[in-house]
Amino acid sequence: MNDNVIEKKRCYWAGNDPMYVDYHDNEWGRPVHDDIKLFEMLILEGMQAGLSWITILKKRDAFRKAFDGFDPYKVSVYDDEKIQELLANEKIIRNRLKINAAVSNAKAFIKVVEEFGSFDKFIWGYVNYRPIINQWEKISDMPARTPLSDKISKDLAKRGFKFVGSTIIYSFMQAVGMVNDHTTDCFAYKECCV
Repeated sequence: MNDNVIEKKRCYWAGNDPMYVDYHDNEWGRPVHDDIKLFEMLILEGMQAGLSWITILKKRDAFRKAFDGFDPYKVSVYDDEKIQELLANEKIIRNRLKINAAVSNAKAFIKVVEEFGSFDKFIWGYVNYRPIINQWEKISDMPARTPLSDKISKDLAKRGFKFVGSTIIYSFMQAVGMVNDHTTDCFAYKECCV
């Protein structure tokens, strides 16, 4: 393993799996403002329900290929034939409810874009377009959900989104940098405070 990987102090959950370490160091908690990436993370967080994130990371390239690069306009028109193709794809999570939710979410996502100009503008509006900077000393201090994730979850559900429970939404908020939940002793904490 690279000495740099060992030297840096990271959030405990990053462990030492190179894929997880790379995700922690370069993605998690870093603000995302690209609609395609936001759609991808929303779908992947829903796919993760009941599974570990490393399972999703290992399948992410296959998901990108299977879901047309997470283009919501393409996903929104998936028909029964395409859904059957996805259900037969052993490289992704083959859960009918989650796959159907991805299609529903693409349609709801497009409606949000039409209303607000971008999903980025809509979702980041909940945090006044600036990350919430938390100060957790250890992972056990971190909540699984918050009143804000409860609100966003309810709002998304009213707009037709599926698999957007409060815990999933809080994970999404962490992943896309709407909240900085790196522990205060992690090297990335300060980088994500900028």
